[in-house]
Amino acid sequence: MLVLNNEEIASMISMQDCLRVLKDAYQALREETALNTPRVDSIINLNEQEGTVYSFKTMGGVIQQGVQALRINSDVVHWPDVTGQRRRVKVPAANGRWVGLVYLFDPSTGMPLAIMPDGVIQHYRVGAANGLAAQYLAPVGAKTAALLGSGWQAQTQLLALDAVLGLQEVRVFSPNPNNCEFFCHIMQQKTKARLISVSSAWDAVKDAEVVCSATNSMSPVLLLEWIRPGVHFSTIKAQEVGADFFPLVHPFLHTVRQAKAEVISAGDVPNFEKEQGWWRRPEVRSYPDLTDLISGKVVGRQTASETTLFVNNVGMGLQFAAVGGLILEKARELKLGRELPDDWFTENVHP
Repeated sequence: MLVLNNEEIASMISMQDCLRVLKDAYQALREETALNTPRVDSIINLNEQEGTVYSFKTMGGVIQQGVQALRINSDVVHWPDVTGQRRRVKVPAANGRWVGLVYLFDPSTGMPLAIMPDGVIQHYRVGAANGLAAQYLAPVGAKTAALLGSGWQAQTQLLALDAVLGLQEVRVFSPNPNNCEFFCHIMQQKTKARLISVSSAWDAVKDAEVVCSATNSMSPVLLLEWIRPGVHFSTIKAQEVGADFFPLVHPFLHTVRQAKAEVISAGDVPNFEKEQGWWRRPEVRSYPDLTDLISGKVVGRQTASETTLFVNNVGMGLQFAAVGGLILEKARELKLGRELPDDWFTENVHP
Protein backbone atom coordinates (compact mmCIF):
# COMPACT_ATOMS: atom_id res chain seq x y z
CA MET A 1 0.00 0.00 0.00
CA LEU A 2 1.52 3.28 -1.14
CA VAL A 3 0.94 6.46 0.89
CA LEU A 4 1.43 9.84 -0.81
CA ASN A 5 1.12 13.44 0.35
CA ASN A 6 -0.07 16.59 -1.44
CA GLU A 7 3.46 17.89 -1.98
CA GLU A 8 4.45 14.73 -3.82
CA ILE A 9 1.26 14.78 -5.87
CA ALA A 10 1.79 18.45 -6.81
CA SER A 11 5.29 17.62 -8.04
CA MET A 12 3.92 14.99 -10.45
CA ILE A 13 0.63 16.36 -11.73
CA SER A 14 0.09 18.57 -14.77
CA MET A 15 -3.05 20.05 -16.24
CA GLN A 16 -2.31 18.55 -19.64
CA ASP A 17 -2.13 15.06 -18.12
CA CYS A 18 -5.39 15.63 -16.23
CA LEU A 19 -7.17 16.80 -19.36
CA ARG A 20 -6.00 13.66 -21.17
CA VAL A 21 -7.01 11.09 -18.54
CA LEU A 22 -10.36 12.75 -17.81
CA LYS A 23 -11.21 12.83 -21.51
CA ASP A 24 -10.42 9.10 -21.70
CA ALA A 25 -12.54 8.44 -18.59
CA TYR A 26 -15.60 10.23 -19.97
CA GLN A 27 -15.26 8.30 -23.21
CA ALA A 28 -15.01 5.05 -21.23
CA LEU A 29 -18.15 6.03 -19.32
CA ARG A 30 -20.06 6.38 -22.60
CA GLU A 31 -18.66 3.03 -23.79
CA GLU A 32 -19.69 1.43 -20.47
CA THR A 33 -16.13 0.40 -19.60
CA ALA A 34 -16.15 2.74 -16.60
CA LEU A 35 -18.60 3.30 -13.77
CA ASN A 36 -19.33 6.38 -11.65
CA THR A 37 -20.59 5.94 -8.09
CA PRO A 38 -22.86 8.88 -7.17
CA ARG A 39 -21.87 11.31 -4.45
CA VAL A 40 -23.66 11.13 -1.11
CA ASP A 41 -23.42 13.81 1.61
CA SER A 42 -24.46 12.71 5.11
CA ILE A 43 -25.03 15.70 7.40
CA ILE A 44 -25.72 16.03 11.11
CA ASN A 45 -25.96 19.01 13.45
CA LEU A 46 -23.12 20.08 15.72
CA ASN A 47 -25.16 21.24 18.70
CA GLU A 48 -22.35 23.20 20.29
CA GLN A 49 -21.79 25.26 17.13
CA GLU A 50 -24.95 26.93 15.86
CA GLY A 51 -25.21 26.94 12.07
CA THR A 52 -22.31 24.49 11.72
CA VAL A 53 -22.71 20.87 10.62
CA TYR A 54 -20.67 17.71 10.26
CA SER A 55 -20.67 16.44 6.66
CA PHE A 56 -19.39 13.04 5.54
CA LYS A 57 -19.10 12.81 1.75
CA THR A 58 -18.38 9.73 -0.36
CA MET A 59 -18.04 9.24 -4.12
CA GLY A 60 -16.18 6.80 -6.31
CA GLY A 61 -15.62 5.24 -9.70
CA VAL A 62 -13.82 2.46 -11.54
CA ILE A 63 -12.22 2.19 -14.97
CA GLN A 64 -11.74 -1.11 -16.77
CA GLN A 65 -8.03 -1.93 -16.90
CA GLY A 66 -7.55 0.91 -14.41
CA VAL A 67 -8.29 1.43 -10.73
CA GLN A 68 -11.25 1.73 -8.39
CA ALA A 69 -11.26 4.98 -6.41
CA LEU A 70 -13.14 5.98 -3.28
CA ARG A 71 -13.02 9.63 -2.24
CA ILE A 72 -14.00 10.49 1.36
CA ASN A 73 -14.39 13.89 3.01
CA SER A 74 -14.94 14.27 6.73
CA ASP A 75 -15.83 17.96 7.07
CA VAL A 76 -17.10 20.59 9.45
CA VAL A 77 -19.08 23.04 7.30
CA HIS A 78 -20.92 26.32 7.72
CA TRP A 79 -22.48 28.89 5.39
CA PRO A 80 -21.62 32.44 6.52
CA ASP A 81 -23.06 35.58 4.95
CA VAL A 82 -20.21 37.56 3.37
CA THR A 83 -21.08 41.01 2.00
CA GLY A 84 -24.67 39.93 1.35
CA GLN A 85 -23.80 36.61 -0.30
CA ARG A 86 -23.91 33.22 1.38
CA ARG A 87 -20.68 31.25 1.11
CA ARG A 88 -19.86 27.61 1.72
CA VAL A 89 -16.88 27.30 4.06
CA LYS A 90 -15.13 24.17 5.29
CA VAL A 91 -13.71 24.71 8.78
CA PRO A 92 -10.17 23.36 9.36
CA ALA A 93 -11.36 21.72 12.58
CA ALA A 94 -8.91 18.78 12.53
CA ASN A 95 -6.09 20.53 14.40
CA GLY A 96 -6.14 23.38 11.87
CA ARG A 97 -6.32 21.03 8.88
CA TRP A 98 -8.95 19.37 6.66
CA VAL A 99 -9.71 15.69 6.09
CA GLY A 100 -10.07 14.47 2.51
CA LEU A 101 -8.74 11.11 1.33
CA VAL A 102 -8.63 9.08 -1.88
CA TYR A 103 -8.31 5.29 -1.66
CA LEU A 104 -7.28 3.30 -4.75
CA PHE A 105 -7.93 -0.42 -5.28
CA ASP A 106 -6.95 -3.01 -7.90
CA PRO A 107 -10.17 -4.33 -9.52
CA SER A 108 -8.45 -7.55 -10.64
CA THR A 109 -7.54 -8.63 -7.08
CA GLY A 110 -9.41 -6.29 -4.74
CA MET A 111 -6.07 -5.27 -3.21
CA PRO A 112 -5.70 -1.75 -1.79
CA LEU A 113 -3.09 0.11 -3.81
CA ALA A 114 -2.74 3.61 -2.37
CA ILE A 115 -4.01 6.24 0.05
CA MET A 116 -3.55 9.91 -0.72
CA PRO A 117 -5.08 13.27 0.24
CA ASP A 118 -7.67 14.65 -2.15
CA GLY A 119 -6.63 18.32 -2.09
CA VAL A 120 -4.40 18.71 -5.15
CA ILE A 121 -6.35 16.12 -7.14
CA GLN A 122 -9.60 17.90 -6.26
CA HIS A 123 -8.26 21.20 -7.59
CA TYR A 124 -7.05 19.72 -10.86
CA ARG A 125 -10.02 17.48 -11.65
CA VAL A 126 -12.50 20.39 -11.36
CA GLY A 127 -10.34 22.66 -13.49
CA ALA A 128 -9.81 19.96 -16.11
CA ALA A 129 -13.55 19.27 -16.45
CA ASN A 130 -14.27 22.94 -17.18
CA GLY A 131 -11.27 23.07 -19.48
CA LEU A 132 -12.54 20.13 -21.53
CA ALA A 133 -15.91 21.83 -21.85
CA ALA A 134 -14.21 25.02 -23.06
CA GLN A 135 -12.48 23.04 -25.83
CA TYR A 136 -15.89 22.22 -27.28
CA LEU A 137 -17.88 25.31 -26.33
CA ALA A 138 -15.59 28.37 -26.36
CA PRO A 139 -15.46 30.48 -29.55
CA VAL A 140 -12.73 29.41 -31.95
CA GLY A 141 -9.64 31.53 -31.49
CA ALA A 142 -10.79 33.04 -28.18
CA LYS A 143 -8.01 35.18 -26.72
CA THR A 144 -9.63 37.09 -23.83
CA ALA A 145 -11.24 35.65 -20.71
CA ALA A 146 -12.72 36.89 -17.46
CA LEU A 147 -12.12 34.97 -14.24
CA LEU A 148 -14.39 35.73 -11.28
CA GLY A 149 -12.69 34.49 -8.12
CA SER A 150 -9.15 34.29 -6.80
CA GLY A 151 -9.22 31.23 -4.53
CA TRP A 152 -7.77 27.76 -5.00
CA GLN A 153 -10.49 26.70 -7.46
CA ALA A 154 -9.73 29.71 -9.61
CA GLN A 155 -6.10 28.63 -9.95
CA THR A 156 -6.83 25.41 -11.80
CA GLN A 157 -9.66 26.98 -13.80
CA LEU A 158 -7.05 29.40 -15.11
CA LEU A 159 -4.51 26.63 -15.80
CA ALA A 160 -7.11 24.63 -17.75
CA LEU A 161 -8.31 27.60 -19.84
CA ASP A 162 -4.70 28.53 -20.55
CA ALA A 163 -3.93 24.97 -21.64
CA VAL A 164 -6.86 24.43 -24.00
CA LEU A 165 -7.44 27.90 -25.47
CA GLY A 166 -4.03 29.56 -25.65
CA LEU A 167 -5.42 32.80 -24.21
CA GLN A 168 -3.61 36.12 -24.51
CA GLU A 169 -5.31 37.99 -21.64
CA VAL A 170 -7.28 37.05 -18.52
CA ARG A 171 -8.92 39.75 -16.41
CA VAL A 172 -9.40 38.63 -12.81
CA PHE A 173 -11.89 40.03 -10.30
CA SER A 174 -12.31 39.24 -6.62
CA PRO A 175 -14.20 41.17 -3.91
CA ASN A 176 -10.89 41.21 -2.02
CA PRO A 177 -8.44 43.36 -4.05
CA ASN A 178 -5.40 42.11 -2.12
CA ASN A 179 -6.28 38.49 -2.84
CA CYS A 180 -6.80 39.34 -6.48
CA GLU A 181 -3.43 41.05 -6.82
CA PHE A 182 -1.67 38.17 -5.05
CA PHE A 183 -3.45 35.63 -7.25
CA CYS A 184 -2.29 37.38 -10.42
CA HIS A 185 1.25 37.62 -9.08
CA ILE A 186 1.67 33.93 -8.27
CA MET A 187 -0.29 32.60 -11.26
CA GLN A 188 1.48 34.80 -13.82
CA GLN A 189 4.50 32.54 -13.37
CA LYS A 190 2.41 29.51 -14.34
CA THR A 191 0.44 30.80 -17.35
CA LYS A 192 1.23 32.17 -20.78
CA ALA A 193 -1.70 34.61 -20.81
CA ARG A 194 -1.27 38.10 -19.38
CA LEU A 195 -3.15 38.39 -16.07
CA ILE A 196 -4.77 41.68 -15.07
CA SER A 197 -6.37 42.37 -11.69
CA VAL A 198 -9.47 44.56 -12.13
CA SER A 199 -11.65 46.46 -9.66
CA SER A 200 -15.11 45.25 -10.71
CA ALA A 201 -16.79 42.23 -12.24
CA TRP A 202 -17.89 44.36 -15.19
CA ASP A 203 -14.30 45.39 -15.89
CA ALA A 204 -13.49 41.69 -16.09
CA VAL A 205 -16.35 40.49 -18.28
CA LYS A 206 -16.77 43.38 -20.77
CA ASP A 207 -15.62 42.22 -24.21
CA ALA A 208 -14.43 38.88 -22.76
CA GLU A 209 -14.99 35.88 -25.04
CA VAL A 210 -14.97 33.45 -22.11
CA VAL A 211 -16.42 34.21 -18.65
CA CYS A 212 -15.52 31.77 -15.89
CA SER A 213 -16.80 31.95 -12.32
CA ALA A 214 -14.83 30.09 -9.64
CA THR A 215 -16.22 31.19 -6.29
CA ASN A 216 -17.63 29.70 -3.09
CA SER A 217 -20.83 31.74 -3.46
CA MET A 218 -24.13 29.97 -2.77
CA SER A 219 -26.06 32.49 -4.90
CA PRO A 220 -25.73 33.46 -8.60
CA VAL A 221 -22.73 35.51 -9.65
CA LEU A 222 -23.34 35.48 -13.42
CA LEU A 223 -25.59 38.38 -14.45
CA LEU A 224 -28.09 38.43 -17.31
CA GLU A 225 -26.79 41.73 -18.66
CA TRP A 226 -23.46 40.04 -19.42
CA ILE A 227 -25.00 37.72 -22.03
CA ARG A 228 -23.76 38.56 -25.51
CA PRO A 229 -23.63 36.56 -28.76
CA GLY A 230 -20.58 34.30 -28.98
CA VAL A 231 -19.59 34.26 -25.31
CA HIS A 232 -18.88 31.03 -23.44
CA PHE A 233 -19.83 31.05 -19.73
CA SER A 234 -18.56 28.56 -17.19
CA THR A 235 -19.22 27.85 -13.50
CA ILE A 236 -17.75 25.44 -10.96
CA LYS A 237 -21.03 24.87 -9.10
CA ALA A 238 -24.74 25.02 -9.78
CA GLN A 239 -25.44 27.90 -7.39
CA GLU A 240 -23.24 30.33 -9.35
CA VAL A 241 -25.88 30.67 -12.06
CA GLY A 242 -29.64 31.31 -11.84
CA ALA A 243 -32.47 29.60 -13.70
CA ASP A 244 -33.16 32.79 -15.70
CA PHE A 245 -29.84 32.29 -17.54
CA PHE A 246 -30.85 29.03 -19.23
CA PRO A 247 -33.49 30.20 -21.75
CA LEU A 248 -30.97 32.69 -23.17
CA VAL A 249 -28.01 30.35 -23.73
CA HIS A 250 -27.18 26.87 -25.00
CA PRO A 251 -26.61 25.01 -21.69
CA PHE A 252 -24.39 22.00 -20.98
CA LEU A 253 -23.90 20.34 -17.61
CA HIS A 254 -21.03 18.38 -16.18
CA THR A 255 -23.41 15.48 -15.59
CA VAL A 256 -27.12 14.82 -15.87
CA ARG A 257 -26.87 11.32 -14.45
CA GLN A 258 -27.17 12.96 -11.05
CA ALA A 259 -28.35 16.55 -11.28
CA LYS A 260 -27.23 17.16 -7.70
CA ALA A 261 -25.53 15.16 -4.98
CA GLU A 262 -27.74 13.04 -2.76
CA VAL A 263 -27.93 14.78 0.60
CA ILE A 264 -29.22 12.97 3.69
CA SER A 265 -29.48 14.56 7.11
CA ALA A 266 -30.50 13.74 10.65
CA GLY A 267 -33.05 16.05 12.25
CA ASP A 268 -33.52 19.73 11.52
CA VAL A 269 -30.17 20.59 9.97
CA PRO A 270 -29.35 23.99 8.44
CA ASN A 271 -28.39 22.76 5.01
CA PHE A 272 -28.04 25.05 2.03
CA GLU A 273 -26.79 22.12 -0.06
CA LYS A 274 -30.33 20.72 -0.10
CA GLU A 275 -32.09 23.82 -1.42
CA GLN A 276 -34.53 23.31 -4.29
CA GLY A 277 -32.76 25.08 -7.15
CA TRP A 278 -33.02 24.84 -10.92
CA TRP A 279 -31.00 21.61 -10.78
CA ARG A 280 -34.05 19.82 -9.36
CA ARG A 281 -36.28 20.68 -12.31
CA PRO A 282 -37.32 17.84 -14.67
CA GLU A 283 -36.07 19.64 -17.79
CA VAL A 284 -32.51 19.51 -16.48
CA ARG A 285 -32.44 15.85 -17.53
CA SER A 286 -32.73 16.95 -21.14
CA TYR A 287 -29.55 19.06 -21.08
CA PRO A 288 -26.49 17.44 -22.70
CA ASP A 289 -23.51 16.76 -20.47
CA LEU A 290 -19.73 16.59 -20.78
CA THR A 291 -19.79 12.88 -21.59
CA ASP A 292 -22.18 13.63 -24.48
CA LEU A 293 -19.78 16.26 -25.81
CA ILE A 294 -16.63 14.17 -25.57
CA SER A 295 -18.21 11.03 -27.02
CA GLY A 296 -19.67 12.95 -29.96
CA LYS A 297 -23.27 12.20 -29.02
CA VAL A 298 -23.97 15.93 -29.23
CA VAL A 299 -22.18 18.75 -31.02
CA GLY A 300 -20.71 21.63 -29.03
CA ARG A 301 -20.50 25.15 -30.41
CA GLN A 302 -22.01 25.25 -33.88
CA THR A 303 -21.86 28.96 -34.78
CA ALA A 304 -19.65 31.91 -33.89
CA SER A 305 -22.66 33.80 -32.50
CA GLU A 306 -23.90 31.01 -30.24
CA THR A 307 -23.84 31.74 -26.50
CA THR A 308 -22.90 28.69 -24.44
CA LEU A 309 -22.96 27.82 -20.74
CA PHE A 310 -21.19 24.96 -18.95
CA VAL A 311 -22.18 24.23 -15.36
CA ASN A 312 -19.98 21.93 -13.30
CA ASN A 313 -23.10 21.00 -11.38
CA VAL A 314 -21.77 18.06 -9.36
CA GLY A 315 -18.48 16.24 -9.01
CA MET A 316 -17.93 12.69 -10.21
CA GLY A 317 -16.08 9.98 -8.31
CA LEU A 318 -14.88 8.64 -11.65
CA GLN A 319 -12.57 11.66 -11.89
CA PHE A 320 -10.63 10.38 -8.87
CA ALA A 321 -10.18 6.99 -10.53
CA ALA A 322 -8.79 8.70 -13.63
CA VAL A 323 -6.50 11.22 -11.94
CA GLY A 324 -5.68 8.90 -9.01
CA GLY A 325 -4.57 6.18 -11.42
CA LEU A 326 -2.36 8.69 -13.20
CA ILE A 327 -0.76 9.75 -9.91
CA LEU A 328 -0.16 6.15 -8.85
CA GLU A 329 1.54 5.37 -12.16
CA LYS A 330 3.81 8.41 -11.90
CA ALA A 331 4.63 7.75 -8.23
CA ARG A 332 5.79 4.24 -9.08
CA GLU A 333 7.95 5.53 -11.92
CA LEU A 334 9.53 8.21 -9.72
CA LYS A 335 9.66 6.00 -6.61
CA LEU A 336 7.79 8.55 -4.49
CA GLY A 337 5.75 7.87 -1.36
CA ARG A 338 5.95 5.40 1.49
CA GLU A 339 5.05 1.72 1.33
CA LEU A 340 3.04 0.19 4.16
CA PRO A 341 2.59 -3.59 4.63
CA ASP A 342 -0.31 -4.92 2.58
CA ASP A 343 -1.45 -7.17 5.42
CA TRP A 344 -2.31 -4.07 7.48
CA PHE A 345 -5.14 -3.48 5.01
CA THR A 346 -6.24 -7.03 4.20
CA GLU A 347 -7.57 -9.82 6.43
CA ASN A 348 -7.64 -13.60 6.70
CA VAL A 349 -11.15 -13.65 8.23
CA HIS A 350 -13.94 -14.12 5.69
CA PRO A 351 -16.08 -10.94 5.94
